[in-house]
Amino acid sequence: MLLSKLRTAIFCGCRYAGKGFQQNSHQRRQWLVRRNQSSITVEARTPSTPAVAVPNATTNRIVGRWLLGCSGLVVGAVVLGGVTRLTESGLSMVDWHLVREMKPPQSEAEWEAEFSKYKQFPEFKILNHEMTLPEFKFIFYMEWGHRMWGRLVGLAYILPAAYFWKKGYFTRSMKGKVLGLCGFVFFQGLLGWYMVKSGLEENPESHDVPRVSQYRLCAHLGSALVLYCASLWTGLTLMLPAHKMADSKRLMQLRKFAKGTGGLIFLTALSGAFVAGLDAGLVYNSFPKMADKWIPDDILAFSPALKNIFENPTTVQFDHRILGIGSLTAITGLYLFSRRMMLPRRAKIAIGLLAAMAYTQVALGISTLLLYVPTPLAATHQSGSVALLTFAIWVLAELRKMPK
Repeated sequence: MLLSKLRTAIFCGCRYAGKGFQQNSHQRRQWLVRRNQSSITVEARTPSTPAVAVPNATTNRIVGRWLLGCSGLVVGAVVLGGVTRLTESGLSMVDWHLVREMKPPQSEAEWEAEFSKYKQFPEFKILNHEMTLPEFKFIFYMEWGHRMWGRLVGLAYILPAAYFWKKGYFTRSMKGKVLGLCGFVFFQGLLGWYMVKSGLEENPESHDVPRVSQYRLCAHLGSALVLYCASLWTGLTLMLPAHKMADSKRLMQLRKFAKGTGGLIFLTALSGAFVAGLDAGLVYNSFPKMADKWIPDDILAFSPALKNIFENPTTVQFDHRILGIGSLTAITGLYLFSRRMMLPRRAKIAIGLLAAMAYTQVALGISTLLLYVPTPLAATHQSGSVALLTFAIWVLAELRKMPK
């Protein structure tokens, strides 16, 4: 009897325990399902932060600042090159080495060796045969500084360009522009040495003062200005958003007027290279007439007539005067035309500064001529041409169309 009751109790206990175990297993499975569902819900509510796409507005501003900085360095090279030309220092270094010449002579023996090389070329034999070593050191350092600045410009373009390229800051079109700018920097360096070589060549038929070819000088300056304008334009378009302006007939006329004026300013700056290359600023030092005549007698002294435009100092100075006056007239007309239009504030400021700089530049040019081309004033006049070109590019950037 006792054994029968014990068996019944054990059976019932196992039965209840089995039911409890099944209930606990079922509850545990439900808890795991609810936990997984809550985890999925949380993940759905907190998605991962998407990666910021590049290029974007921030990277464009960075690239724009870089290009504006590079254009500033190009201005420095142009100004330093002008001073080098005005101090007749450009032919002091008679060879070109990319790395070796980065270190100037240190000892007295090295200076004497460098001076001896300079004595073998026409500039010393004809013009500077009484030059002393200290005087040679001055013109050497002027040319050396100009070449080192050129190398700095190259590094400022190439190294950041490689970094930005790797970071993905450039669009496809921007990559092409950057490659073009960097290639142009390299071309500019080669063109500079090609220009210097023209002043080192012996010319037994000529007894004139040794100087570089005015054609190569114009090409060297022109390529530097193209590099500057391209860098400045690209930088400004990245930094300054285009204005929303209705494309009216008058606005289209203003844009064409501004483009034509910018081209005239550029052409005037190039003509200045011929003036510098031929020392044409020293032939007629009077204004507005040239030796009491509006048109000098020797303006067509060379034959054929076309040769006078590029090789006759009188004609070169006359052309530069006409281009300068023409640029001033065009800028004045652009300013007056823009005053009758509703333009954004930045555009009005740019046009006003362009007009003010134009009158300043003409005053500098006349003063340089009347005072027989003093070096500080002539260098300021050359710098003024770059400033005038800068304001012209700014005006064009402010008046550009909205990208589609």
